[in-house]
Amino acid sequence: MKKYITLLIIVALFACKETNKEVANVSESEEEISKTEVKLYSFDGGTVVVNTLGLFAQDETYKGQSKEFADAFYVIQHPKGNLMWDAGLSESLVGLPEPYTSPDGAFTVSRKDSVLSQLKLIGMTPDDFQYISLSHTHFDHSGHADKFKNSTWLVQNEEFDFVTGEEVKANNPEMYDAIKDLTNIKKINGDYDVFGDGTVVLKYMPGHTPGHQVLFLDLKEHGPLLLSGDLYHFYENREYKRIPIFNYDVAQTRESMKKFEAFAKEKKAKVYLQHQKDDFDKMPKAPQYLN
Repeated sequence: MKKYITLLIIVALFACKETNKEVANVSESEEEISKTEVKLYSFDGGTVVVNTLGLFAQDETYKGQSKEFADAFYVIQHPKGNLMWDAGLSESLVGLPEPYTSPDGAFTVSRKDSVLSQLKLIGMTPDDFQYISLSHTHFDHSGHADKFKNSTWLVQNEEFDFVTGEEVKANNPEMYDAIKDLTNIKKINGDYDVFGDGTVVLKYMPGHTPGHQVLFLDLKEHGPLLLSGDLYHFYENREYKRIPIFNYDVAQTRESMKKFEAFAKEKKAKVYLQHQKDDFDKMPKAPQYLN
């Protein structure tokens, strides 16, 4: 009898192990399917010519220099929904005969095409997006956010408080105006796995603004990658860890840089600097966009 019971236990344990193996295999299979189906497209949200590049360092390294920045926005397609990451420059620039220069002369900005026109290239409209999220709420990252009123805005709690605060409303009303119509809001605190499978993760990296974040993607086709937001603006700033004079918190920025580099190394992720023109040219585009 004892031998019979022992045999039953062994059989049961074996069956349990096999079941666990099957569950693990299914889980791994689902993860691979998810990665395969996640798509990334980058689009042109405008051009920023920085006439006063000295603003982008705490010392006088860039004094008297200028530089042209890309200003992209990104579409992430996932089986569970779609995410708009960043929103370029204001669409009021589209159709202007000449680029616009800010009153202080620091920036000259232009935008050739609208989000609606560009989304048509991949058969989408703003209504197809479950989520919108911005690396931060500066003017060059929130330009067409108001077109996504039906999407849920994923925003760090600190960033929401910052952009809706009285100081921003009084001194930079265009920042508040860009997001004021986004009423479907999910406030988050720290890192956030958008679809719950590790393929699309908002990484909290404050300092440039109080709730600045970057985007981690784990894609079958392109592998793991990181979109930098404005943690770094161009290659030299990443190499030498230079910080713009207008960052909200310098010490916090330095800490975020350390976390970013450690995470990039851990995940073996390719890093794309969103304002670096060379990196924008390397990013995946819609086939029609390339023609």
